[in-house]
Amino acid sequence: MSRSDLQAVTRALVSVSDKTGLVDLGKALADLNIEILSTGGSAKMLTEAGIAVTEVADHTKFPEMMDGRVKTLHPKIHGGILALRDNEDHVKAMTDHDIGAIDLVIVNLYPFEETVAKGADFHTCIENIDIGGPAIIRFAAKNYGFVTVVVDAKDYSAVIDELKETGGKTSLELRKKLAARAYARTGAYDAAISNWYAAQLGETFPDRLVLAGTRQQTLRYGENPHQSAAFYANDETRIGVASATQIQGKELSYNNFNDTDAALELVAEFAPATIGPACAIIKHANPCGVALGSSLVEAYKAAFACDTTSAFGGIVALNQTLDAATAEEIVRIFTEVIIAPDADEDARAIIAAKKNLRLLLTGGLPDPAIGGRLVKSLAGGYLIQDRDNQLTATPDLRVVTKRAPNAQELKDLKFAFTIAKHVKSNAIVYVRNGATVGVGAGQMSRIDSAKIAASKSLDAATTAGETTPWAKGSVVASDAFFPFADGLLAAAEAGATAVIQPGGSMRDDEVIAAADDAGLAMVLTGMRHFRH
Repeated sequence: MSRSDLQAVTRALVSVSDKTGLVDLGKALADLNIEILSTGGSAKMLTEAGIAVTEVADHTKFPEMMDGRVKTLHPKIHGGILALRDNEDHVKAMTDHDIGAIDLVIVNLYPFEETVAKGADFHTCIENIDIGGPAIIRFAAKNYGFVTVVVDAKDYSAVIDELKETGGKTSLELRKKLAARAYARTGAYDAAISNWYAAQLGETFPDRLVLAGTRQQTLRYGENPHQSAAFYANDETRIGVASATQIQGKELSYNNFNDTDAALELVAEFAPATIGPACAIIKHANPCGVALGSSLVEAYKAAFACDTTSAFGGIVALNQTLDAATAEEIVRIFTEVIIAPDADEDARAIIAAKKNLRLLLTGGLPDPAIGGRLVKSLAGGYLIQDRDNQLTATPDLRVVTKRAPNAQELKDLKFAFTIAKHVKSNAIVYVRNGATVGVGAGQMSRIDSAKIAASKSLDAATTAGETTPWAKGSVVASDAFFPFADGLLAAAEAGATAVIQPGGSMRDDEVIAAADDAGLAMVLTGMRHFRH
């Protein structure tokens, strides 16, 4: 570091809501003969630890008032922070008005985000909006040439180490880095407040939208090695990859994050308390196998059997605690990630033998019925939409064919349509006895998706040593309506006996007639589930 960049620190302002590491910080500053100005709880904690503190009210000769709303916003504070030390007029003003320089500002903010997350009422949330803190942080960050600003306890050690190394001075490099972090913090804080306030007013899409996140991980690369990437967490409390605990394995990659999120959201559709064990295996954000079972290992085996080729290098999501029997089956092939609510000790020991296999435990499942906001970036802006958190209830299903589905067909139809919601459009899903037997995803025409799914069902049968395609006797789900009868007829030709689809095509009558001619049962949901 250049010696000309160094700025001496003789006085610090310390006012923190999060008091992590405060006493150690205070002792270090005192050992460096740095005067400490402080307020309220921060001053009390430092004083009780035997550290000399000057109360801000004593420094300004102006009392704290209005329940602490007025205390640090005073010319002796912001003048001491904002003054340019190399500007003669500024120095003269400081002398004329007895304004002492403040060289180090250590401030963190009222816990507004945490207060909102706890479900506090409107008034309590308002009272936890910091006013003086953001202003003082911005004062200090603007004057980075002379003032060091710290907004996170994680940065205390870096500042103290440099002060010790340089004899009580900080470098321009460190001050600029901390100033950038300060602006990011106040920006995120204001974003949280504005988004919360918009929600209180019932504004789903406010005129000005602010997005903020905290970097959790810098990734090796993005979707491809030539793309850089990072993972940021936001203030959403939804159970997911961001909140999961990684028990073992390599760091998650960009594609791992994306695929694991898709896997967990899908398997969460099947509540273990009411539906029983479920497993979803995902590859490139699409399910290659999903199944229910009498046990978790049976659910995994049935999901794996749907497409044993694509499952290689896939993501396995489970809706209940991973047990040893299931773990034994999963580790038979190369798997990138397992995500589950929990894992028992025997299962963990089995997974531990595969040191690169990532095991993520979530402590629960996200609620598929809870709303939320999905954001997609595009050139010049964002597309914002509600989370697709709905499914057609059984009473709302409309039978439109001469034959109604029997009880098993209806159960499989609902299961298939739930899965189709999580398949890239155009989506076709064949299901038999609570397990996928063929999935067609992401095709430009629906009939091609139907043909691919049927082909997959033949491959699954062949792998199992059978000659009859598994789609025979299955049901089929389509994420959107059949625009022509050809897609439905392809499903009938594959051996499907019942169909579930949204309906709404100009040719619905033609499609219904074709279903009747083929002896199919068909129900309409009235709800589309495109996914792109």
